[in-house]
Amino acid sequence: MPKKKTGARKKAEHRREREKQLRASRGHVDLAKHPCNASMECDKCQRRQKNRAFCYFCSSVQKLPICAQCGKTKCMMKSSDCVIKHAGVYSTGLAMVGAICDFCEAWVCHGKKCLSTHACICPLTDAECVECERGVWDHGGRIFCCSFCHNFLCEDDQFEHQASCQVLEAETFKCVSCNRMGQHSCLRCKACFCEDHTRSKVFKQEKGKEPPCPKCGHETQETKDLSMSTRNLKFGRQSGADDGDGDGASGYDAYWKNLASGKSDDYDDYEIDEEEEEEEDDEDEEGDGDGKDSDTEASEPFSQLNLGRTYASGYAHYEECQE
Repeated sequence: MPKKKTGARKKAEHRREREKQLRASRGHVDLAKHPCNASMECDKCQRRQKNRAFCYFCSSVQKLPICAQCGKTKCMMKSSDCVIKHAGVYSTGLAMVGAICDFCEAWVCHGKKCLSTHACICPLTDAECVECERGVWDHGGRIFCCSFCHNFLCEDDQFEHQASCQVLEAETFKCVSCNRMGQHSCLRCKACFCEDHTRSKVFKQEKGKEPPCPKCGHETQETKDLSMSTRNLKFGRQSGADDGDGDGASGYDAYWKNLASGKSDDYDDYEIDEEEEEEEDDEDEEGDGDGKDSDTEASEPFSQLNLGRTYASGYAHYEECQE
């Protein structure tokens, strides 16, 4: 029989488990909380933007730059990690910085660890918005990551993209390789796969994780856990609403159904409408003849009105003859 665990042993195991989780979480910092993607307000133009070495709008240098790796604004010189030694002096501003990252466009402090590691592990290395295809240098906003397909998104397109991200490029939930129901969905390819077709020879499945997509290698998710919807296309008269006759058809489909069943009510109504239009046209033509008499009656009260010599009465022609 194994020995019974004591209270101290249980506490030590729980502590080691917590420390292991903390070490793992340090390497996977959320993109929105990373120092190189932090929110910054310009000292000169007061516009909010992503953490940058120079303002995106007015190109001014900030008074308190933020390190893109460790996120500090003041070097306290508690360790001997600084490349530039400043014993007993706290360095701030441009005295603290050592470089500018080419990917995130933010300052990096003069610490040896930050200078040597940030360029290799910068989370915005290939950050390009999947919607508008703009990079960090093309817009002033922050960069976000989609919760479903894990693609990069700019601040303008993040809500609109995530609202329409869970839509398949197919009209059914069936597997793209066979006719069976797809149990796993890839939100990057917008396609479903069955259990057999998720097994790929190129992309190997890691232990404890969902199978990768056989097309792009992105981790798939179970379709039942997602709020997936299919593509809905509407063509011409097929998108019309029912007329309420109970036939459940619209457009040409309703016409052929009524014609086959012997229902000609719509056709009779069409003939009646044509006869009514012809009668209205005849009435309009008769009304035009009466309109001439009414115009003469309306002009009789103004026939005796004398406005003197005007251009309309031919006075201009009289003046030209005199000259």
